Amino acid sequence: MVPLSLLIWIGLETALYLAIARLGLQADWAYAAAGAVGGILGMRAGIVAITWMFGMAFASPAPRLGAGRTARLMLEEYAAFLFTFILVLPFERLWMPADRPRTGQEPILLVHGYGCSRGVWWLLRRRLEAAGHSVASLSLTPPYASLGKLEPLLNARIEALCKATGSSQVQLLAHSMGGLICRSYLARHGRDRVSRLLTLATPHHGTELARLGFGRNAREMEPGSLWLSDMAGEPLNGPTISLRNAYDNYIMPQDNQRLAGARDIELPPVGHLAMLYDRQVATLLIDCCSEGNKTQ
Repeated sequence: MVPLSLLIWIGLETALYLAIARLGLQADWAYAAAGAVGGILGMRAGIVAITWMFGMAFASPAPRLGAGRTARLMLEEYAAFLFTFILVLPFERLWMPADRPRTGQEPILLVHGYGCSRGVWWLLRRRLEAAGHSVASLSLTPPYASLGKLEPLLNARIEALCKATGSSQVQLLAHSMGGLICRSYLARHGRDRVSRLLTLATPHHGTELARLGFGRNAREMEPGSLWLSDMAGEPLNGPTISLRNAYDNYIMPQDNQRLAGARDIELPPVGHLAMLYDRQVATLLIDCCSEGNKTQ
């Protein structure tokens, strides 16, 4: 659903920019095409800029990075945003072939965040598999449904994965909103099927940016929402790691990523989407997952 929606959106947006240039400005096709590309890039630059403005306006205390490092952080996040939503997700099948979990080995199940699909994991899945892990994924649809409505999809995928691999449990590795859905699963089904939960930049106590989001799940991720208040009372009852990004541009205040009862690990400075491609973050996740396998 997300790949098709993005393709349609990009097509309509391109057509609009071309129409404005050709009919409104009387530009020839070369200038109209250049204007359409500029419009697409400019629109996404504006979206990313808004996330950083929110991130700074509601920032939790953290050491200053300096102008050069901050600029690099923003540019890397902009590149990750363009790459993810223009090249990867619309063409997900080219980047993310079917899962190939191994029989007899406990799998790592990757759970994506808000407005995305399993395609966001294409590089990290490769890195985890290269490190010897068995890895699987899922797409949560419809993308803007209530968090509670998305949880049954996770439950079904876990059961199917355990049956296919012969493993009694899985490790859950979740990015952003995906961590909330994993916690919803644990609240409903317990730990029988889950050996360990790793959340990556998850808004455990909500994010101010959710106030600009679409859908029921965005409302549930607003700080102080009833959904988050109810979930706060659910015990973790098992190994949980919260990997927290002190400079996140989607989850703010950034300390809302902290989760009582979970082991807290601070990530290196990185953007919210850029972390999915970052080698340092990948190494950290591989180490955490390998540590989980050793304790089995």
